[in-house]
Amino acid sequence: MATVRQVQVTFDCAAPERVARFWCEVLGYVVPPPPEGYASWEQLDRELPAERQGSAFACIDPTGVGPRLFFQRVPEGKVVKNRVHLDVRVGTGLVGEERLAALEAECARLVALGAVRERLMRADGFNESCIVMQDIEGNEFCLD
Repeated sequence: MATVRQVQVTFDCAAPERVARFWCEVLGYVVPPPPEGYASWEQLDRELPAERQGSAFACIDPTGVGPRLFFQRVPEGKVVKNRVHLDVRVGTGLVGEERLAALEAECARLVALGAVRERLMRADGFNESCIVMQDIEGNEFCLD
């Protein structure tokens, strides 16, 4: 049986670099270095056929712990709710008002980056509180 050693999360979007840079700010990720032989991603992009320029971008966890995020341009816009989403774990280990304060502080930071707050889901005796949000292209994620 094969062992999975790495996971990449892929986003379909209209503007890959813009969305990737948003998620770099959210998660503290960085843009990986360009492939050998290229001084920058811009240089590589200029050498692609016109229809492929700007079609993909990625970001990585600088610690190497988190998954690589890959963003690919698709022609259609987002129509329905995501079947998979990221949970940004800012309230781990916190409960009650302390958790809500941490979630609200991070929500305010992300709204300033262009995210949209959808709704607060309060603790229900089984799940702790979280905030459902959207990134700059409408992809849902949770502050958890």
